[in-house]
Amino acid sequence: MTTETPGIETGELDLSTLLKTLKATLVDGVYVFVTRPPGSPTDHLPARMVFHEAEGPTLIMLQKDAEKHGLDHAFACRMITLDVHSALEAVGFMAVIATKLAAHDMGVNPVAGFFHDHVFVPEDKADEAMQVLAQIAIDAQTTTGA
Repeated sequence: MTTETPGIETGELDLSTLLKTLKATLVDGVYVFVTRPPGSPTDHLPARMVFHEAEGPTLIMLQKDAEKHGLDHAFACRMITLDVHSALEAVGFMAVIATKLAAHDMGVNPVAGFFHDHVFVPEDKADEAMQVLAQIAIDAQTTTGA
């Protein structure tokens, strides 16, 4: 089942469907997390995402860009896009993903976009994460007979 707002397809709600149709794309580049002091401008920085926290903005950006701008950074990671249009209110999808990756000793930092979820995993675990994600879809298809 998908949810819709007039003119906007808002995505799949059914967990089984989400898992069966899960495909993942490993995005090029190494990403890092950067924080800036409260009130700091961020518009000039090439961030993939900016989240405004009470302590100051958090940016996710390519490591090479953070270093080019002389920014301290943490958590060298790879971005994996989950190529299934999950509804923002879908229940359990990210929990399954995070639990399966955690079982392989991976810290996961998820980010929800309007159309797709994305996970940031340790740089040295990206290939393993892709294998785990592929297996999630295979298991879901086998379990439900799709």
